[in-house]
Amino acid sequence: MLNGSCLCQGVGFQIAGPVTDLLYCHCRMCRKSHGSAFRARGSVRASEFSWTRGAGLVRYYESSPGQHRGFCSVCGSNLLTRFDADSTILGLALGVLDDDPGSRPQCHVHVGSKAPWHEITDALPRHPEGLTTAG
Repeated sequence: MLNGSCLCQGVGFQIAGPVTDLLYCHCRMCRKSHGSAFRARGSVRASEFSWTRGAGLVRYYESSPGQHRGFCSVCGSNLLTRFDADSTILGLALGVLDDDPGSRPQCHVHVGSKAPWHEITDALPRHPEGLTTAG
């Protein structure tokens, strides 16, 4: 069981299964949403995700057609993304995990639009665009 929460601790959740497809996304939307050079993210099965507190504090923003980014309405912490095309999977912002997911990001995506002031210094594979399997 993995636990996670927002900055103000008003929202909490548990994940009963693995976090998969971990990656770093450098797209403009992730940079804007997270206020950082990239978003560290993974995927979880919706059936293995549950809110433990504060579900009513979560608000959603449709950042692109069919993709709804969930965030805490009090502190603004980015939590997850819901996908209309596949409601069985959630995109999880790794920064809100309170526990170690046990695996590490395996690549960088959307490096073709990365922040010009950020240098990627690791040896992970880099993809100019996204991956269709990243969820």
